[in-house]
Amino acid sequence: MSTDEIQSQPESSNLDKSKNDWNKIDKDENNAESQKKKIKYPRAIPFIIGNEFCERFTYYGMRAILVLYLTYELNYDHKDATVIFHVFTMLVYFMCIPGAIIADSWLGKFMTILSLSCVYVLGSVLVSLTAIGPLNLPGVELTMVGLALIALGSGGIKPCVAAFGGDQFKLPEQAKHAAVFFSIFYFSINSGSLVSTTVTPILREDVHCFGKENCYPLAFGVPAVLMCVSIVIFVFGRPLYQLRRPAGNMVMLVAKTIGAAIVGRCRNKKNGPKDHWLDYAEPKYDRQLIDDIKVLLRVLVLYIPLPVFWALFDQQGSRWTLQATRMDGTLGSIVIKPDQMQLINPLLILTFIPLYEALFYPLLAKIGIKRPLQKLFCGGLLAAVAFTASGVVELELEKTYPVYPAANHADLKIFNGYNCAFNVKTNIPNITQFELRPAQIYEKLAIDVSKGTKFTLSATPTGPDCPTIPESTLELIKEKPMSLLIKGTKDEAKLYKNEQKIDKPAKGKPELQIYANTESSHKIQLKDGDYVALEYNYQENGTYKITEVSQATYSLYVDNVKIEGGLEYKQGGVYALLISKNEEKYVASRSTITQPNSVHMLWLVPQYVTMTLGEVMFSVTGLEFSYSQAPKSMKSVLQACWLLTVAFGNVIVVIIAEAKIFSSQAFEFFLFAGLMFVDMFFFAFLAYRYKPNVVKHDSEEENIIEKTGDSDSDDNDNKTKEKPGGADGGGIQEKIETKPSSSEN
Repeated sequence: MSTDEIQSQPESSNLDKSKNDWNKIDKDENNAESQKKKIKYPRAIPFIIGNEFCERFTYYGMRAILVLYLTYELNYDHKDATVIFHVFTMLVYFMCIPGAIIADSWLGKFMTILSLSCVYVLGSVLVSLTAIGPLNLPGVELTMVGLALIALGSGGIKPCVAAFGGDQFKLPEQAKHAAVFFSIFYFSINSGSLVSTTVTPILREDVHCFGKENCYPLAFGVPAVLMCVSIVIFVFGRPLYQLRRPAGNMVMLVAKTIGAAIVGRCRNKKNGPKDHWLDYAEPKYDRQLIDDIKVLLRVLVLYIPLPVFWALFDQQGSRWTLQATRMDGTLGSIVIKPDQMQLINPLLILTFIPLYEALFYPLLAKIGIKRPLQKLFCGGLLAAVAFTASGVVELELEKTYPVYPAANHADLKIFNGYNCAFNVKTNIPNITQFELRPAQIYEKLAIDVSKGTKFTLSATPTGPDCPTIPESTLELIKEKPMSLLIKGTKDEAKLYKNEQKIDKPAKGKPELQIYANTESSHKIQLKDGDYVALEYNYQENGTYKITEVSQATYSLYVDNVKIEGGLEYKQGGVYALLISKNEEKYVASRSTITQPNSVHMLWLVPQYVTMTLGEVMFSVTGLEFSYSQAPKSMKSVLQACWLLTVAFGNVIVVIIAEAKIFSSQAFEFFLFAGLMFVDMFFFAFLAYRYKPNVVKHDSEEENIIEKTGDSDSDDNDNKTKEKPGGADGGGIQEKIETKPSSSEN
């Protein structure tokens, strides 16, 4: 029945027809249950799973440290590094289409995976070599080339691997085996992600190489080695694979068929009306091809709402990680790093996939939720709930964020770099005169600057060996916190003004602002026991240094002499450390500029759990649904379209983030949650109207060109012949049966 006929019927009839189609699918699977025992589980599957595990280790391991590498090694600012990261991610998923075209048109899935994996290795090795400083390679240029090669390789094989694994099964006899494969396949993806996101940050931060405190070459190199291993595993399974002949340039063939149908409808609509607009492509194009395109378009209509889910899901690596940087990760003697919260997702995936198969899905089936589209709908709703939870957490976090001065006001901190007191005179409102004690950090908040921002300041010392500070002009900035460092020699003092940084540290680590008054270059160290966390030479002309340290309790050393101990710095806090000198003795003062994080990171667990529950229902089911509903000759193309929804999801995030609709991050989270709710009900409407594709037996239209290893089916009794149609036919194969198929009974 054509789509036009379906849409012209009453909704109840449409629903009955859809139910009958799904019931037919279930009946075919049940009837095949007795035959399933006769067919061995494909022995090639472990090689495909092993290949996927290693490839995912490479991808997620590299991606976990990419932004830090771009920022701290290639010197991109946070905005540019973020843009490069998301452009790379989008490019990976956009490359799925060329990969599918290559697989379905020329090389086949096996050769496509093998050849593009070699490109993948080349890109990974190039990025790793570029990170080796002594080689003096052009870092920016070669890194971009390497990332482009990785995107081509990773994106190109994405639509092929899952479909290649599905090709090893005989459907519908092994439909349930295939469903289990897709679960194990997704299990391997998250296993690789879990291991790599644990190992590569450790290699980057805890290993020192080539004279640096970190080791990016090793952190990039290990994933590159794993990608080589993935190729070896994949090639070793070659004798067991069931290979299928490419169906031709299917994307171009589909485009030509649709174009011919549109032109034919415009020319012949009045003369010879047809049931479906695609039928106007006949007889130029094969009937089976036209029917396959109808199925393809019906499935693609369901894909329209899917990018919104990925827009929410991918923010685990951006918005939710940034949210974690503003939270307290202290758990006893362990400190959880903000980017380590991303480990929750793959860890929960490994737990939830078997639970879904053994417990959750049977329970959901009892209340009528057993169809793939129903599971997709529920998964989307869970994602919306997760973002609602993240918005609630963000509202609590906003109460702990630093507060900037109000309109027509400014804040001021004065750092006395001398170990002597000053009597300060100024015309700043409400603080015309005050005493600045030795090595004191003086703070004045909410200064009224409505009548002007320029003020005067002078100071006279209360003791010997300290200079007089003549009257100087001090200009404040509206709605900004400012710092003023008094430093110099005993004969002359100078004022150094800077805008005070009070924002929460981007990476969640404690941020330290060091102010020092020294006469020459001195070595300043922060030590945690014997471990030197910070070491640098403070120059005479320097004003202050901003640096990030790990959460710990430190001791301060100047020229290898301990000055102060018990300096405790916590996650999310911004601290000022003032070093001054009296004769031959250094003294230190400290101040908390921004309070450390107080809301615990474990409050993020509910949203991660909810999102992961939704992901299993959405992504695993989507992979299975895409493969089962795809026409035989277009499986990789439809898999690519599924992955392409991820790329468009990233585009949605970029658009909304750049639009800056809300100043509050919590409201943006609620916006995404509301968008997801609306999107899923739109999906439910499309799913209600969807007519499922009834999968035929492999013996009806299988197109196997080589089969080694497992040979328990009787496909060898079948022969193939070339379907007429010339170039436009694209080399489509048609099966000629030598005996009746069971589906014809």
